[in-house]
Amino acid sequence: MAASIVRGGVGLFNRLQTSIPAVRTLSASQSVMQNVPGFLWKLGRLNHVAIVVPDLEKARSLYQDVLGVQVSKTVLLPEHGVYTVFVELGNTKLELLHPLGKNSPVAGFLQKNKAGGMHHICIEVNDIKAAMAHLKEKKIRILSDEPKIGAHGKPVIFLHPKDCDGVLVELEEA
Repeated sequence: MAASIVRGGVGLFNRLQTSIPAVRTLSASQSVMQNVPGFLWKLGRLNHVAIVVPDLEKARSLYQDVLGVQVSKTVLLPEHGVYTVFVELGNTKLELLHPLGKNSPVAGFLQKNKAGGMHHICIEVNDIKAAMAHLKEKKIRILSDEPKIGAHGKPVIFLHPKDCDGVLVELEEA
């Protein structure tokens, strides 16, 4: 009887093992580009998270002098109405944004959020024009008719936060 219980238990254990779905993880070296059939473009890696700051030099000092990470020089982007500084984190970047004048798109953000805060996320795409066409078909609003050149010298677009679960999403051509 004991042998039949053991055999029955082993059989049950084997059935349980085969019914558990395998979980696959991606190593850091594996590509994260999504390859969805029928899409002419691919969503890639997180490029950066942008933070609007009321004092750019204070924020730069926090990351560079206190936290000890590499920080870029301040770059003026008149087309976007901002000053920007990139904080290098290895696997991604933080983009520190500060308004360039009262008409800057981030000036209103600072009026509502005096201490600053997260502004947008930026995700890479392999073909920004194909992404734009597809997103328009899917009724996702794009905040400009054509891509603009972003802080990295590459074409970028912004997607309306109301169409992206409350998040302002920037797409940058990789």
